[in-house]
Amino acid sequence: MKSGRILWGVLLLAAAAAFSSCGSEKLNTSSAKPTETEQKPKIGIVFDSFVIERWERDRDIFTSTAKDLGADVIVGNANGDVEEQKSLISHMIDSDVDVLVIIATDGSKLKQEISNARKEGIRVISYDRLIQNADTDLYITFDNETVGKFMADAVNEAMPKGGNYMKANGSPADYNVTLVNKGFDAEINDNLKMIDSFSCDNWDDSIAYRYLTDHAEDVDNAGAFVCGNDAIAGQVVRVLAERKKAGSVTVTGQDADLDACQRIIEGTQTITVYKPIDKLAETAADYAVQMAKGKMPKTEDTMNDGTYDVPYIAIQPVKVTKENMDSTVIASGFHRKEDVYLHAQGVEDVLAGS
Repeated sequence: MKSGRILWGVLLLAAAAAFSSCGSEKLNTSSAKPTETEQKPKIGIVFDSFVIERWERDRDIFTSTAKDLGADVIVGNANGDVEEQKSLISHMIDSDVDVLVIIATDGSKLKQEISNARKEGIRVISYDRLIQNADTDLYITFDNETVGKFMADAVNEAMPKGGNYMKANGSPADYNVTLVNKGFDAEINDNLKMIDSFSCDNWDDSIAYRYLTDHAEDVDNAGAFVCGNDAIAGQVVRVLAERKKAGSVTVTGQDADLDACQRIIEGTQTITVYKPIDKLAETAADYAVQMAKGKMPKTEDTMNDGTYDVPYIAIQPVKVTKENMDSTVIASGFHRKEDVYLHAQGVEDVLAGS
C-alpha cells in the first residue's frame, strides 16, 4: 500500500477534552478499555475523501474516541474513487480488522466488498451514507429527511404566494441526497415550481458554478436555490453576486461550514443545517468498539437499504439562521463567534456584546 493511503495504528490526536467544547453530550459508553492481557480491538474506517470540510472533524473525533476506549484505528482515504475505496476495504479485511466503518463513495457499488467482510466475521457500519443492498450491521447518520424539510420551510417562508426554485443537488451516488430530496418534496408548497434540477457528481461544487453560468435565464427566474451542501451554496452565491442578485434570493445549504455561517450573517445565504458531528462520531466509535468485542447494541429503528432492514440511528440536525446563529453553532463551540462575524459590519459591537 502506497504511503499516505492508510494510516496504521491509532492517530495521535488531541485529548478528548479538546472536543468537549463542541457542545455535545458526553456519551455514557459501555465499552471499557481492554486490560493489558486483552487484545485491542482493531477498527478500520474508510473515508470517501476529505474534500468536504467536515470529514476531517469526523475523523479526528472518531479516532480520538476509539482510542480512549482502547481500540486501534486504521484510517483510509479513497480520494473520491470507488475502486480505490474497494481496494482499501479489501486491504483492511486482509489486515484482520474487527469492524469496518465506511463513508461510501458510491453506496450502490460496495455490495461484494461488504459480503467479503461479513464472510470473515467483520462487522460493518454504514457511516453517514447508507451502503445499499448490503445488509450492513448498522447505519448511523443524521436525519436527512429533516434536513430536506428545513430547506423546504425556508423556501416556503420566502415565497408564500408562489414562485420558482432550482435544485443544485450533491452527488447522485450518495443516498443521503435521495433522503434530503424526499424530505424537501414532502414539505414544499404546491404553489411553488421547480424550474430546473442538476447534480454535482462526487460533490464537486465547481459543477454548480459552470452549470448556472450556462443557464443564466433560469438563474434570473429563480427565487430560491436548494443546495446539496454549503460548498455548492457558495458557488450559487458566487453566480448570484455576479448577476447582482446575491442577498435577494433564498439560498439553502447544509453542514454549517464556516464560510456558509459567514454568508448567513452577511445576508447572502438564508439557512444552513448544523449537524452535531461530535455526537455522530462519538456514538459511531463507541458502537464500533462494542461490536468489536462481540456486543451488538440495540436500536429502535431500521432503514431499508433496498433489500434489508438495517439497524438505524438518526441524530437530529439543527436549522441555523441569522437569528439563532449565536445559540446554535456558536454556543455549541462548532465555530468561534469572532470567526463567524469576521466580515460582518459592526462586528466589534457584536463581539463586545458577547
